[in-house]
Amino acid sequence: MASIPLKKTKAKAGGAGSFLSQWGMFFRQFVKHPGMIGSVIPSSPMLVNRILDQVDWRSTRVFVEYGPGVGTFTRQILDRLPADATLIAIDLNLDFVAYLEAQIDDPRLRVMHGSAADVGRFIREAGHYQADYILSGIPFSTLPEGVGAHICAETRAALRPGGAFLIYQYSSFVRRFLTPLFDSVSEETEWRNIPPCRVIRATRELQMAQAA
Repeated sequence: MASIPLKKTKAKAGGAGSFLSQWGMFFRQFVKHPGMIGSVIPSSPMLVNRILDQVDWRSTRVFVEYGPGVGTFTRQILDRLPADATLIAIDLNLDFVAYLEAQIDDPRLRVMHGSAADVGRFIREAGHYQADYILSGIPFSTLPEGVGAHICAETRAALRPGGAFLIYQYSSFVRRFLTPLFDSVSEETEWRNIPPCRVIRATRELQMAQAA
């Protein structure tokens, strides 16, 4: 886990940071690293709810988020997550890692600096074996060749039997990596987002996973 010295002005997950502060950080990072961030505009509340409403929160003990950014999803996940569960947020951007560590004070949150391809190692370092759900907003279409496929393969291995990979994207590019790996892949569109966003769910089925 990477920790960067910052003035610790932490707040609880539900009300941390103003919208302008979050948007300002998001916009600056988009300008610096446009290939790492899918859109200059953070996800809408409707998109967040559309995705998180798919989760069976009562049975969730390990939730992983790829590319948490300024915490648009992170805060809402923590609002829903059981008290004894863990959220592992993985980001390659050190500025986002530092921002989340400074802004969100919650013992259930583990902010990790690194690649989503190392998800299995991060889960083990947090004291767990597999995840119930993994959420990703990484723009797969901009990743170097081979990286997207590797992340998807490591994601499937990191999910428990019956677990799901939840993805929000502005194209269907990632489906070429999901179809050979997962037992079912579904897609919907959330129009109440700028721009409209695809919501993809890839499931590691219980029967298939046990037989493998």
